[in-house]
Amino acid sequence: MKRARQAEKRKLRNASIRSKIKTVSKRIEEAITEKNQENVKKFLREVIRTVNSAVSKGVLRKNTASRKISRLSKLANTVLKAAAA
Repeated sequence: MKRARQAEKRKLRNASIRSKIKTVSKRIEEAITEKNQENVKKFLREVIRTVNSAVSKGVLRKNTASRKISRLSKLANTVLKAAAA
């Protein structure tokens, strides 16, 4: 019984954290398509913070988090470099 309650709590927490990651990822992708350099920087920091937080809570594995951050950083850098040039 106790394990079932614990699993339910964890499931709800994990779903909430995963949802937050998806929301923040969508925000940065929108900023990238709009080529809004300021928002890209802001949302990239937010994505990194959120994903690393999920790793520390055991929601995501370390390699999964690294892959997500790497892919979004790569996209963000295309906008940031284009604006700098």
